[in-house]
Amino acid sequence: MAGTLYLVPTPIGNLGDLSQRIIDTLAQADFIAAEDTRVSLKILNHLSIKKPMVSYYRHNTETSGPAILSRLLAGESCALVTDAGTPAISDPGEELVALCAQAGVDVVAIPGPCALVTALAVSGLPTGRFTFEGFLAMNKKNRRRHLDSLICEERTMIFYEAPHKLLSTLKDLRDTFGAERRISLCRELTKRHEEVRRTTLGEAVDWYEENQPKGEFVLIVEGAEPAEEEPISLEEGVRRARELYASGVRMKDAVKQVAKETGLPKNELYQLSVTKE
Repeated sequence: MAGTLYLVPTPIGNLGDLSQRIIDTLAQADFIAAEDTRVSLKILNHLSIKKPMVSYYRHNTETSGPAILSRLLAGESCALVTDAGTPAISDPGEELVALCAQAGVDVVAIPGPCALVTALAVSGLPTGRFTFEGFLAMNKKNRRRHLDSLICEERTMIFYEAPHKLLSTLKDLRDTFGAERRISLCRELTKRHEEVRRTTLGEAVDWYEENQPKGEFVLIVEGAEPAEEEPISLEEGVRRARELYASGVRMKDAVKQVAKETGLPKNELYQLSVTKE
């Protein structure tokens, strides 16, 4: 019988965020697949847990992934961890999960630390609908294509960025979405020097041109204003009413429905619809 792949989140800064279930899963797994075994070893030492570890990161997925899958198919259980946060989210773990799904190996996600959700919650921007965009491409052409595709995006947008690329990214965001677009810059989340800067893209650029960025950033960018719908003409309203009528709806009810949906004057809409019968 095949084993189980456990997706085990690790703290994004504060070791106090290690839940009992995370600790128990690490202790019970047969082996641990880590993005950087040196980083994960510090956590295991903190928990007094000793486990065999294998390396699994962006540049060895083609060899390490099948090797891990082979052990899972042989009945071993594996805890997959990243340096910080939840595996498989903007992380090569998604490829291992896909391998397991194709092979019929059970995958269990353990809830825990995730930078994008933590930042979104404290951003002060709308949280009902959002889109996670991860890291922007370093290639200028690909980066421009990515940002251009988001010009009309109405949902709150979430990006990750490293400190040495922050200012360049902020300038690109400003040039794409406008200097007045709101942004919350969240850095060093859960750590001692945690900071949430709520401002505009223009002001953010001005600030970081004078102040050196420090720490890893999550950028929460306000979505675009909803596009105004073109007003419906009376002629279009009559056409809709006539379609409903033709489908068996009484003309009075058809006109009432169209008037409610479009805001067109009911009496005038009715008179024109009846005239065209």
